[in-house]
Amino acid sequence: MKKQLLALCLFPVLSYGLLPASIAATTTLNPLNVATAPAIPAASLQRLSWLPISLPASQEIVLNTSSLSLNQGDISGPVAAIELPADQGSLEVNLSSLMKNREVYAPNVLVLDNHMQPAAFFPSSYFSYQKPGLSSGNRLEGTMKLTPVPGQQKIYLLIYTTTRDLAQTSTMINPAKLYAEGANNAIPDVPDITVRHTSTGTLNLKVKSEQNSGNIMIGRLFGNNDPKPVSVGQQPAAQPMTPAPAPAPAAKAEPMLNDTESYFNNGIRQAVKAGDIDKALKLMNEAERLGSSSARATFVSSVKGKG
Repeated sequence: MKKQLLALCLFPVLSYGLLPASIAATTTLNPLNVATAPAIPAASLQRLSWLPISLPASQEIVLNTSSLSLNQGDISGPVAAIELPADQGSLEVNLSSLMKNREVYAPNVLVLDNHMQPAAFFPSSYFSYQKPGLSSGNRLEGTMKLTPVPGQQKIYLLIYTTTRDLAQTSTMINPAKLYAEGANNAIPDVPDITVRHTSTGTLNLKVKSEQNSGNIMIGRLFGNNDPKPVSVGQQPAAQPMTPAPAPAPAAKAEPMLNDTESYFNNGIRQAVKAGDIDKALKLMNEAERLGSSSARATFVSSVKGKG
């Protein structure tokens, strides 16, 4: 009896210690490749009611038949539409989908920039199974590190599941195995439990500012021909056609000294190498303001791993 009580007391602590870090299920996944993301008309995105979230945030999202829904191509059923600030540095976004009654919502996440253009895509395979811990149950979970390009006010997360996901299943650990792990007993030879994918479920979303983030940049780095930001939740009002005034000629900065140019370029390379994309972008902008002709090329080559 005492041995059983000791095992029950040790179970939560040991199982928490055995809990693996949330990692992508597919190590070769490139979130910046949005070619495989669904094509969603701008009008459909604008009709959604986007939920604004301030940082830091911990938000529970229940998806049911009364939730927002989107039926577009392979997307089917309830969705979550999240609006995040893009002017507070890099973001660490943790998303988990709880397993309950042997059912789970298999999430996909499409990240949109300030202009509602696809910028990153995390398919359902990115969200891997995690065993229960002290304060969390069986779940699918993934962490996304996003760096909004400066000059944006908002970015958007569209969380959805697909008809393909609904035809698949996940697996969660058998409670007997979990108990044996916690009690430090031999793991029994029992099958794990099949979890059905459904169009409803409960999500937990945690978002915080991150000093050192990954290289998943949201938004465009180049060009001044980007469309104006779209007001979500409504159709943009038509603007009268009026001649645009001729722009005033920009004051041309003096050429930067070689030593100063090298100083900024080295700083950009070091910041990218350290994963501090925010700092690298600020250095690039400051260098260009002072007349640098190579800071932008240095930044791009560093991000691509060629710097």
